[in-house]
Amino acid sequence: MKPCALRFTHYALRFTHYVLRFTHHVLRFTHYVLRFTHHVLRFTSHASPLLLSLFALLLTSLACSLPMLTGSQQNTPTLIAETPALPPPTATSTATEVPSPTAAPPTPTITVSHAFLPAEKVKSGPLIYDPTSVDTATEQRAPYGDSYKINLFERPFLQDMSYIPDLDIANFNLGMDDKFYYVSIGLVGANPNNPLGILYAVELDLDADGYGDYVIVARPPHPVEWSTDNVQVWQDQDHDTAGLSAETSDAPLPGNGYETLIFDGGRGVKDDPDLAWVRVNAGKNATVQFAFKRLLAENRFMFGVVADAGWMDIAEWDYADRLTKEQAGSPIKGDAEYPLKELFAVDNTCWQAQGFTGNYEEPKRCPKK
Repeated sequence: MKPCALRFTHYALRFTHYVLRFTHHVLRFTHYVLRFTHHVLRFTSHASPLLLSLFALLLTSLACSLPMLTGSQQNTPTLIAETPALPPPTATSTATEVPSPTAAPPTPTITVSHAFLPAEKVKSGPLIYDPTSVDTATEQRAPYGDSYKINLFERPFLQDMSYIPDLDIANFNLGMDDKFYYVSIGLVGANPNNPLGILYAVELDLDADGYGDYVIVARPPHPVEWSTDNVQVWQDQDHDTAGLSAETSDAPLPGNGYETLIFDGGRGVKDDPDLAWVRVNAGKNATVQFAFKRLLAENRFMFGVVADAGWMDIAEWDYADRLTKEQAGSPIKGDAEYPLKELFAVDNTCWQAQGFTGNYEEPKRCPKK
């Protein structure tokens, strides 16, 4: 028999038990009434008229004083069975036997007030071009541009080497006004809100040593209008984003990458609500566009951009220091490690200098034209 049928039978038997108990008490009460009537009859048969009158008066007084017989309090007694304790649910209990959970109160929406908004029209800087794989996609390979040793990736492919144009960075550039820097990313594709869910990011190296100091991250969904909602800024405070050396892979090397959150959409207690913004489809060569306050990077830094739908874990950057090339695989046909293995769906760029000339030997810096 099914558990629900057993429980129904159990409760039916208990209810019958209580009905029988009630009937028993009714019969006992009837018995006492009959005995009382018998004694009254015997009394009346032997008592004098005076005593009978007094007895009748007494019965009348008692009857009028009984609450159960007064019109204001007369109620039909209701049989209330004791509520049985429910047995604990078993593994075969159906969903209808489990009480619905109490709905949690809604999380209050935090409203962010902004003092400054980025410009609607942004003057772009010189374009820095990145290799693309659109022309070799049908061959399931990247043409070049994947230099694993220096953490430079051209992997806009899934693990089965399916090409994703919305991951493929074609160019990037830097613009500025008196309050913000603007980093624009041009993609081969036109849909940054690809169903894969692509993370876009800007890395900032403030001392040109090849170690990222800050990363500005935008997670999907990406807005068409300027917004801080899905934007975060993380800092690397223990100087390990490039492993032991920014000029070679140190894999397999543990690390925590960018570990300190300093901006979370402007919702943090100490956040500058206007620190970093993102928007998409802002124009030619601006499929994704970031704005961040100039005080974050000041006047001298290097910067590069990333598109990531694979690991999407900034705590593991640089990826080249976490996985060996044999583990990561390669998008270049002819490499012994081809095709892609554990590291796929990621594209990044060399780093461009801003505010200084340098000697072009800085780690990760884009080559001189």
